[in-house]
Amino acid sequence: MMDHLMLLRFLFFILLLWLAVVATSSTLPMAKPHCKDKCGNIHVPYPFGFGDKDCYRDESFQVSCNDTYKPPKLFLKLEDYEVQNLSLQGILRVLFYVIKDCYSNSGQLTDSFRLYMKKSFETFTFSDTQNKFMALGCDTKANIQSINKSYVDIQDSDHGFFQSGCSMMCNNISDVIINGSCTGVGCCETSIPKGFGYYDINLGSFDNHRKVHNFNPCSYAFLVDKNWFNLSVSDLLNFTKNVDEYGFSRVPVVLDWTVDNKTCEEAMKKKTTYACGNNSRCIESKNGIGYSCNCSQGYHGNPYLSDGCQDIDECKDRKDNTCSSIKYCFNLPGGYKCSCPPGYHGDAKKDGTGCIPATQKPYQVIQDTIGAGLGFLFLVVGILSVLCALQKRKDNKLKQKFFRQNGGFLLKQQLSSSEGPVEPAKIFTAEELKKASNNYAQSQILGRGGYGTVYKGVLPNHRNVAIKKSRKVDENQIEQFINEVVILSQINHRNVVKLLGCCLETEVPILVYEFVTNKTLFYHIHGEGCNSPISWDNRLRIAAETSEALAYLHSAATPPIIHRDIKSANILLDDNYTAKVSDFGASRLVPLDQAQISTLVQGTLGYLDPEYLRSSQLTEKSDVYSFGVVLVELLTGKKALNSDGYGRESNLAMHFVTSIEEGRVWEILDNQIVTEGCREKLQVVLELAERCLRLKGEERPTMKEVAMELQGLRRDQTHPWIAQNPEEVECLIGEPLVLPSHNTIEYNSLTNEALISLDGGR
Repeated sequence: MMDHLMLLRFLFFILLLWLAVVATSSTLPMAKPHCKDKCGNIHVPYPFGFGDKDCYRDESFQVSCNDTYKPPKLFLKLEDYEVQNLSLQGILRVLFYVIKDCYSNSGQLTDSFRLYMKKSFETFTFSDTQNKFMALGCDTKANIQSINKSYVDIQDSDHGFFQSGCSMMCNNISDVIINGSCTGVGCCETSIPKGFGYYDINLGSFDNHRKVHNFNPCSYAFLVDKNWFNLSVSDLLNFTKNVDEYGFSRVPVVLDWTVDNKTCEEAMKKKTTYACGNNSRCIESKNGIGYSCNCSQGYHGNPYLSDGCQDIDECKDRKDNTCSSIKYCFNLPGGYKCSCPPGYHGDAKKDGTGCIPATQKPYQVIQDTIGAGLGFLFLVVGILSVLCALQKRKDNKLKQKFFRQNGGFLLKQQLSSSEGPVEPAKIFTAEELKKASNNYAQSQILGRGGYGTVYKGVLPNHRNVAIKKSRKVDENQIEQFINEVVILSQINHRNVVKLLGCCLETEVPILVYEFVTNKTLFYHIHGEGCNSPISWDNRLRIAAETSEALAYLHSAATPPIIHRDIKSANILLDDNYTAKVSDFGASRLVPLDQAQISTLVQGTLGYLDPEYLRSSQLTEKSDVYSFGVVLVELLTGKKALNSDGYGRESNLAMHFVTSIEEGRVWEILDNQIVTEGCREKLQVVLELAERCLRLKGEERPTMKEVAMELQGLRRDQTHPWIAQNPEEVECLIGEPLVLPSHNTIEYNSLTNEALISLDGGR
């Protein structure tokens, strides 16, 4: 009896040991041996870890588990942000603070919190696909800005800078706000670009919430997981989410992470620091910063552990293999194989149909195979023919829908009724432009901007054109868009890029312009073209021609046109350095009975009129200010905004005006200009630039006055008498420049009040 009892105990022990081995082998390791892989309800896979320093890759991935909370909470060690979730798929979800401004009934600021988050990990970026920037309030102005981490070490960081935001003024409209819907009334939202590792948020008020205090005493701004936040009417009164022990609200933000900032090629050369384990592969980051690891096909687990990727046994589950029976499925490292049952042969991976009896004659197999193949081929051809016909019909209906939606019939009507010597705009088909641009090939791209991408195209008559695919167009302003197309196509000025036509068969209209051969003024001053500097004569002529074009748009066009985005990147040059003003994506038509237009602020930082920024009132003098910045670029050879590589930027207009007031303006001029230019004429141009950059629009000259003054200088410079009597012309070098003084204190608004919409236009 005792022997039987001992035998049963031994068998029971063996059973428990086997179950423990099975349980251990079926659980894939996520952390290093002897390291904890869980804090509360959150799993912590390597390269993240807490405790001993061997449990995490480096300090960037160190987390801490605070068990004073119930349940325990997980925090990023260096930044001390609470972690809600992290995964091996490169996703990290943390809580960030909400920015707010609150005011009492009397207009006193009662509560304020500002976030200036610049410290960030080298391989962490904010997800552009899973986050959105939001602002709440009815007396609110908010913006968010940052620099793409890929461009931080590049001197020309224009492409890496991002700034966006919005402003809202509204009455007590809580009865019309729909829960869960952010429509721009009391709530606005915008997306962010990819690759940004830090951001700044600025939040302010227009009227200290005095008029809306009873239902909205505060403004809020925050970056947030777009799948988490749903607007509630009560949020306008008091927004409280995930409040910490200090009373501050927090919202979840999704971070993308990579294991290192090197490329796969660079990382694999250094085996001591290469992060991917056995049976894994290296993947370049979708944000362009660093790499991550994935288990190879047929393996699963943690690719960051040396043996974390383990073989998947496809034969355990019928859905993981195509064998006719699990009985004839054999697992292999990284895959599996199938065999036919006894008495059969063939391809056993065809779900039972590939195995044929061994007694079947070969010629019968061939006949059956050919017959089945031909029948299947005819069936496929028939199905494809029907699908092609249906797709073509669907495409034609979609083109007709877009043509009607984009105002095609209205444009045809206006073009047929227009009269004049200028050839009207042509309506191109989508196929014509697709063929002209080689299906919009990357090699055909001429440039990208805030309003779209420009491609080079060749029409059937061998004419080179520039094809602009806009990002979007406001459906509520289709009629105005059509009017602008008609008006711009009728502009016939040698210094304005000619609009040849458009295509309305696509979701967003496509515009076709004349092709200008010698790139942009920005390229020749600041880009690769600056290796062959432009002479003073050409610079003066470019300035004069640009001012003539703007004067024509302001005074001769009917109705007048305000360009709204004058900058050196929008001034094209032909082979003779003749200037042509381009890119009317942000332009506005001015009704004949109005001197100014109220509009959302749009344009480019460094060129924007400070008065327009403050008031949102667009006038012709706004173009004058932007032209003044271009004029200073021509004089100094410096960019409108100069970055030091760490997010700090100096404003050329402010620097220029300050240099004039301090009597050192000659120190910042381009050496070539000082050498070639006549002192007296340079002084006239400097004074003209200073007048264009005055803060008050009423103190600036009109573009017509600017054009007349510059043309006068050109005529003096090319006058035959000057060529015959150079000794009579005095170009003194020693006299200081003296210009009228004026108030420049308000220049601080360029950095404190600018709310720029980077996503408008056509």
